[in-house]
Amino acid sequence: MKRIYIHIVTVFITISLTIPNHSVFAGNKDRSGQSGASELLINPWAGSSGWGGANVACSRGLEALFTNVAGTALTPKTEIIFANSDYLKGADINIMSFGLSQRVGESGAFTIAIMSMGFGDISRTTINNPDPADASIGTFSPSLININLAYAKAFSNSIYGGINIKILSETIADMSAQGVAIDAGIQYITGDLENIKFGISLKNVGPTMKFSGDGLTFRGFYTQFSTTSPTFEQRVSDFELPATLMIGGSYDFLFEESRLTFAGTFISNSFTKDQIVIGGEYSLKSYLVLRAGYTYEEGITEKANRTTVFTGPSAGISIQIPLNKEKGSVFAVDYSYRDTDPFDGVHTIGARISL
Repeated sequence: MKRIYIHIVTVFITISLTIPNHSVFAGNKDRSGQSGASELLINPWAGSSGWGGANVACSRGLEALFTNVAGTALTPKTEIIFANSDYLKGADINIMSFGLSQRVGESGAFTIAIMSMGFGDISRTTINNPDPADASIGTFSPSLININLAYAKAFSNSIYGGINIKILSETIADMSAQGVAIDAGIQYITGDLENIKFGISLKNVGPTMKFSGDGLTFRGFYTQFSTTSPTFEQRVSDFELPATLMIGGSYDFLFEESRLTFAGTFISNSFTKDQIVIGGEYSLKSYLVLRAGYTYEEGITEKANRTTVFTGPSAGISIQIPLNKEKGSVFAVDYSYRDTDPFDGVHTIGARISL
């Protein structure tokens, strides 16, 4: 009984530390819309998105690349993931992701991952042909690509750290923008059974980006009396990256053949509302993993005040099949769902191989 009380107190303290008072919400509403590269805020992986990214403190393996890069240092040996997201189902937006995490030496891990976001074929329109249903003048296909190169290391049995360098590319018709961003994170593991974890992650820090290309040029006249029409180029403003700070904690309840983890994360966004994420994960004999989470931000419970397409709830499931019990290698299928309004949610499915 005494041990149960200790568990309860520990969980309470963890939640108290990871969920700040409502008055500290600092997302700058006045700057909303001034940032770009918002694809950096989308979790492309099925496992961690199943509980809303609440696992900043306890993420491990390749998927930690999105929540806390320090967790990639806990890659067993080799991990490969393919994932596909039907983003905002019904909007014809698709996200394809691939990643490889490889343990290097006794305490390090190197990770490479690519995320590609496509929007399908969009009809071109002009002043004379404003109807998007008329594809007679052709179509274009915008695309967003992020390339991640990360390294993480165990500095001791309790402290892990990592850094991730992202190469960004955005193209739309005859315009494009390129940029670079950096993530950094730390995880701390403690407790008699190493079941208490804390983590902090700083993401999407980098120089501004700016679009350029022939799409910004047009033919015009200096005056109404001009007889020639030179080419003019429109000036465009650069935009900042959506920097994010994430602070989280988690606690594992360990049973003979199962594990139950509760986690909480506070997310401070530079350009949008701050968020609180709480979630849980239940693992049964490491064969079946169930996840659920809820992401809260100011106004999310009322449709009239909601400023995001997401409504808060998320859920996920993983089915893991052992390939070699001695080596601990597994093949897994992961699925997650994030509720949205409008559209029919975000559905992500992934195949994962751990060797």
